[in-house]
Amino acid sequence: MTVKTHSEMANFIWSICNLLRGPYKRNEYRKVILPLTVLRRFDCILAPTKVKVLEAFKTLKGKSENVVQSRLREITGVPFYNLSKLDFNRLLDDPNQIAPNLNGYINGFSPNVRHIVERFEFGDEVRKMSEKNLLFEVVKKFSSLDLSSLRVDNVQMGYIFEELIRIGAEQSNEEAGEHFTPREVIKLMVNLLLSPEEDLRRSHVVKTIYDPACGTGGMLSVSEQYIRELNRDAQPHLFGQDWNDEAWAVCRSDMLIKGEDADNIKPGCTFEKDGFPKERFDYMLANPPFGVEWKQQAKTIISEHEKLGYDGRFGAGLPRINDGSLLFLQHMISKMRVPKEGGSRIGIVFNGSPLFTGDAESGESNIRRWIIENDWLEAIVALPDQLFYNTGISTYIWILTNRKEKRRKGKIQLIDAREFYLKMRKSLGNKRNQIGDGEEGRANQISEISKIYGNFKHDETRTIMVDGVQKTLIVNKIFDNADFGYNKITVERPLRVNFQASDERIALLEEQKVFKSLASSDKKNEAVRQKEIETGKERQKEIRNLLVRLKEETGCIFFKNREQFLEKIRQVGDNLDMRLSASEFKAVLEVLSERDETADICTDKNGNPEADPELRDTENVPLKEKIEHYFKREVLPHVPDAWIDETKTKVGYEIPLNRHFYCYEPPRDLEAIENDIKGLEGEIVSLLGQVTGSNGEKR
Repeated sequence: MTVKTHSEMANFIWSICNLLRGPYKRNEYRKVILPLTVLRRFDCILAPTKVKVLEAFKTLKGKSENVVQSRLREITGVPFYNLSKLDFNRLLDDPNQIAPNLNGYINGFSPNVRHIVERFEFGDEVRKMSEKNLLFEVVKKFSSLDLSSLRVDNVQMGYIFEELIRIGAEQSNEEAGEHFTPREVIKLMVNLLLSPEEDLRRSHVVKTIYDPACGTGGMLSVSEQYIRELNRDAQPHLFGQDWNDEAWAVCRSDMLIKGEDADNIKPGCTFEKDGFPKERFDYMLANPPFGVEWKQQAKTIISEHEKLGYDGRFGAGLPRINDGSLLFLQHMISKMRVPKEGGSRIGIVFNGSPLFTGDAESGESNIRRWIIENDWLEAIVALPDQLFYNTGISTYIWILTNRKEKRRKGKIQLIDAREFYLKMRKSLGNKRNQIGDGEEGRANQISEISKIYGNFKHDETRTIMVDGVQKTLIVNKIFDNADFGYNKITVERPLRVNFQASDERIALLEEQKVFKSLASSDKKNEAVRQKEIETGKERQKEIRNLLVRLKEETGCIFFKNREQFLEKIRQVGDNLDMRLSASEFKAVLEVLSERDETADICTDKNGNPEADPELRDTENVPLKEKIEHYFKREVLPHVPDAWIDETKTKVGYEIPLNRHFYCYEPPRDLEAIENDIKGLEGEIVSLLGQVTGSNGEKR
């Protein structure tokens, strides 16, 4: 088999699925493909040292396990080995015993590899393929695949793994949040995160890199590659965690193959069990699932939030249950080194929701406030849409750090890179666009965006082709931290109502909840229940009589002063020797009243105007502006009787990136629009003429 690119190799591997049709559904293919790809990769890497390992093992019998493992790893040159006499080619020698032999071969691996295969739950698939007489042919196909290190380097192997998982995810119809990060997006993130780091060139510099949602390890691998290309003596140490067993197994396999410490890739949910509770990291990257709820982990998260506060990971607040993106960011912030120990830098991919979702003092707003007021948010980059395989939504890269350079202190940079993309020759799922990386003669848009980030120049422009038209667009803006904060004020207006004891308004009382409840009872004892109902009906009758008397004495006139009307009701009640309870009084006033701008203002017992809930409104006042100045300018000219309820004022933070880069486009001339309409009308008449004859009859 001769293949050239990782895509071609991945497609060849996936073509093996043709053998699985029938016993397997399309969404089950990857249960076979992924573990066999991993095993074949290990098989090819160990092939050159296979004989030496078996010979050395004979001489090591009786030695401690640590001594055995150390010696065998020294021979293989990688942190794993296999003690079985079999390999993929020799498995084909005995077709009738293919299943037990394959299981024996897997059991011959060192414990770290067996642990990976267990996560794949591959034993079930071996049994199933054997029962359906598929196993021999599938293993035969994989044995023809050359995945040796000379043929496929580690970077290319990472691409192959990700391509296989992407295809499998598409065929499983996974939700938009379960996507995989395109390599050009990772490269851009790593560029933005690491390009300002001058000490990466220092001899034998040690750096730790962490991804709390590492998937197959793409971000870790690209950041490691970046550092090693910059400084071959550098020592990047990679750490990650993921709760998807398949992705975790692939990532751990990749680390084993590259000679990294695979124990630093932890399984399980980051929220429920932090794999690195005490560690702090130099760099952190993540592309957490978009819009995925955290209901399953709610008990753990809420408990930590309430009990530990800021001493835990989620002290700033909790986002709504259907989107846990900002929980990942809080978790990563908790892993930052303190500035005196070098500080940390964070890069994370979000959809638009974390920018603005949530009202003032909501969980999301409080998290944004905490981040911005601590001066951790350095930059946000708006990416083109349709970049990801399983979702076409707009995405954004956030860059955070607790050691901003001097010119960036108190500032936040917004970059509009939505037009920095190339159309793909062929779509991959929802991925129709890509950011040019300079390879294969493409424009190096990654470098261009990184340059804009480094320039840190307000209102910087670029001339870009948009829909075939050359446009000059603002691509960079610099703001103060306070520009994204606001005071949400509550504007009240006085209650003005008139009152009238008319037949129409009195009739409304029959549907009033308080009035209807008088003639009801929830007592279980029938005699008691009937007595309460009868008593209630009598009370209803008394209230009706009071209102009838009120109507007779007022002659249905309008009262525009509430106190005068209340006094009249009390007077009528005294004459009838009855008093209304507070709830009854409220029900009567509600049905006999109506909003009236010409009526007197209703006041409380202290003589202060009473607010009308139906006229209540809110305004967002920028933090940089005094509330009283805004109120006098924007509110009082329109509603002179309004006032601010200061007890309800809240502080909120949002980042309306799209609004800041909005470009007004004037509407077309009416003449041009009219010509278009006439042209469409002509087309419609022509189409109708093809359906009907000249006399209007159908052909």
